[in-house]
Amino acid sequence: MTGGVRAVVADDSHFMRSVISDILRDGGIDVVAEAKNGREAVETVVTHEPDVVTMDVEMPEMDGIEATELIMAEKPTPVLMLSAHTNERADVTFEALDKGAVDFFTKPGGEVSMEMSRLKDQLVDIVSSVARVDVAKRGTRSSPPATEQSTPDRTYVGDPTLVIGSSTGGPKMVEQVMAELPLAADFRVLIVQHMPEGFTGRFSERIDNRSDYDVREATDGARLAGGEALVAAGDRHMEVTNYRNGRLRVGLTQDPPENSVRPAVDVTMRTAAAVVDAPIVGVILTGMGGDGADGIVELKDAGARTIAQDEATSAVYGMPKRAVETGCVDSVLAIDDIASGILDTVTTEVTS
Repeated sequence: MTGGVRAVVADDSHFMRSVISDILRDGGIDVVAEAKNGREAVETVVTHEPDVVTMDVEMPEMDGIEATELIMAEKPTPVLMLSAHTNERADVTFEALDKGAVDFFTKPGGEVSMEMSRLKDQLVDIVSSVARVDVAKRGTRSSPPATEQSTPDRTYVGDPTLVIGSSTGGPKMVEQVMAELPLAADFRVLIVQHMPEGFTGRFSERIDNRSDYDVREATDGARLAGGEALVAAGDRHMEVTNYRNGRLRVGLTQDPPENSVRPAVDVTMRTAAAVVDAPIVGVILTGMGGDGADGIVELKDAGARTIAQDEATSAVYGMPKRAVETGCVDSVLAIDDIASGILDTVTTEVTS
């Protein structure tokens, strides 16, 4: 999995550069150079042409955000941001994603060397996955979404629930799908993005600002009506516990991780399949691993419609691939077509 991956490690701390480089080398990744600030990172990328860069957010002379933007302009290369695990860093981390970074990994607190050692397999896995992303193909839609054109000719039916699951490379994809989902469809939306505690609240605010839906971070016992969306809170599974009169109720738990993650897509999809007796649409977007595959099977068995993102537009074709391999995915779509694909499951043609 890691064979042939060449990395640049950028961090202003000599200690952290050493720890990260040692972990990557032990995991079979070739660290071709290190950089102590953003300016050095850009120069090193141009010189060494690595497959991936691990980029600290806060650095002197030039921070990781500006460095990422320059790398994308001068030598497009997959960038994984390394961010401190604090609420204050969430904003700048998401700004880095806006500038072209593929994903982020939270630095541990406390005894850094011990914590990094505990997380080393996760770091090697995500660096290897990010290295395979073709950043030259990534970007936002250049033309108006198809949903804007098709909406006037359709009428929405049912009382639908939408469950979206994603991981590596997912935040921008989730934001795009939600931005293109018209409020008139009146979905109850449950979003499970693999993201640590301290970041999901800001992620919810970003989606809320970019879509017509009322989006918030899930809390234990929260209710969800049509036109609203809940984002699973970091380090908490989100279960659908009740459905009555068009409203869902969710519960948050710290039950053991599933598929090595918490929140897990499987938990939300499985409980939605068991509790909701109205139309459901399940969507699996980009991400590494297999979370969501079992959930898609359970949703399909409950009569749901299911969609997976295609390989060409996925940053990492792991979760969608595993979902497709179950044989329970109805449609495999490019990211630009997923919102309209979702709408097709709950609309009928208007006849004059």
